[in-house]
Amino acid sequence: MRVFVTGASGHLGSAVIPELIGAGHEVVGLARSDASADAVEALGADVHRGSLDDLDGLREAVTSSDGVIHLAFKHEEMNAGDLEGPLGADLSAIDAMGEALAGTGKPFVGTSGTIPLALGGVAGVGTEADILPAGPRIDAENAVIAMAGRGVRSSVVRLPPLVHSPLDHTGFTPALISFARDKSKTGYPGDGSNRWPAGHSLDAAHLYRLAVEVAPAGSRLHAVGDEGVPFKEIAEVIGRNLGLPVVSIAPEEIVDYFDFLAFFVSLDNPTSSTLTQELLDWRPTHLGLIDDLNEGHYFRN
Repeated sequence: MRVFVTGASGHLGSAVIPELIGAGHEVVGLARSDASADAVEALGADVHRGSLDDLDGLREAVTSSDGVIHLAFKHEEMNAGDLEGPLGADLSAIDAMGEALAGTGKPFVGTSGTIPLALGGVAGVGTEADILPAGPRIDAENAVIAMAGRGVRSSVVRLPPLVHSPLDHTGFTPALISFARDKSKTGYPGDGSNRWPAGHSLDAAHLYRLAVEVAPAGSRLHAVGDEGVPFKEIAEVIGRNLGLPVVSIAPEEIVDYFDFLAFFVSLDNPTSSTLTQELLDWRPTHLGLIDDLNEGHYFRN
């Protein structure tokens, strides 16, 4: 299978491309800069130069491929405070690629997250069966699932907020460590009992491969290994590795300490992957979050 991958030079792309090539697939990665192109080529993939804003280029790349894995998102703009721009660009890119795939039966694997489940009011442990009508990232998720009604074998991988591994240099885990270093203390919100799910990058990459190969049309999948790690436990491990005190962050200090994560950090987001494991015979096999943090690679630089 010739698979077109957006976000090919990023954290997940650097795991997904080797996973696909190792299974015998040919990969074409989207690259918007020379540095990104070099990174994609170094992983063994061909390069398609362009960006999420180049809708004609996306249609061209999709038309000449046997399947698509859509990982790209304008995270830098979102973290800088522009939410509407990245969300709109993502929806436009999905619509363009979906239009090119309509009626072909080819697979399209999109990306969403588990955090929107908590934002949308899902109580208790979230599952793949939980569906929200609208919202940030949810609109894109629903657009991908809707492709199934237009002759596309579409599916969505919901990522936990903490996707971790030595490949992770810009995700939420490095951000939490950076906040601790900057403030000379490791913080958790309130009593720290709220839970965040986590998953290893290589387990997520394996799930993306299974999705593009065999996921039924309209599938929602969870790349979750740890169902829910108490936030205080995460902070304690970070504090121990940095040699910093671990403290509760008062509500009035949340924004100052957690910066762009302030809106999410107090959410309780336990999430199951049981249905995904049953559907695709997928199992998380790599280190969980706490063991991975204790490996030390996040703290060496």
